[in-house]
Amino acid sequence: MEEFLKNLLYEYKNWAYLIIFLWCIAEGELALILGGIFAHEGHVDLGLIIFVAGLGGFVGDQIYFYIGRYNKKYIQKKLAKQRRKFAVAHLLLQKFGWPIIFMQRYMYGFRTIIPMSIGITRYSAKKFAFINLISAWVWAAITILLAWHFGQLIWAGIEWAESHWYFAVPIIGGFLASLFFGLKYMEKRILNERKKRRNEC
Repeated sequence: MEEFLKNLLYEYKNWAYLIIFLWCIAEGELALILGGIFAHEGHVDLGLIIFVAGLGGFVGDQIYFYIGRYNKKYIQKKLAKQRRKFAVAHLLLQKFGWPIIFMQRYMYGFRTIIPMSIGITRYSAKKFAFINLISAWVWAAITILLAWHFGQLIWAGIEWAESHWYFAVPIIGGFLASLFFGLKYMEKRILNERKKRRNEC
């Protein structure tokens, strides 16, 4: 599998910047890790791939912000399915203010919800864009630099997971389950705190 991935990287190295940019608009960490590996293998410039990936993340969040601001029909549809997450996002914005724009990039399940939630409010579009851009570049730099620095370890980890899949599958499954239930616990705790404050009033 290691050779397959390396061959894949080499085959598409000329499209690396465009691939990472578009991927970061739609998704996140996996694209950044890929960008770090590209840089580790010497297929792309480290500084430029961070710059491009950050722009992709910025564009993605700007799209969701303006969906929240100008597409009420989509938001109403989304609210019907994910009302709890929108409620949590509004509470987080009230509690933390602008730093939540930085924090949301590391909150699985809220990456699209929080920008849309901010868009719904009267939050300054210019202020959001500025913080979002800085946040995107910081997020891209941290993740890509880690992937670039530990590139050899990543390949070793892939090789180990391939040959010891019976260990790797439960470990990965356990991590994803912990992440999922941890976020669910956070949602429940935040909503319970709001309910408690309302009851006290």
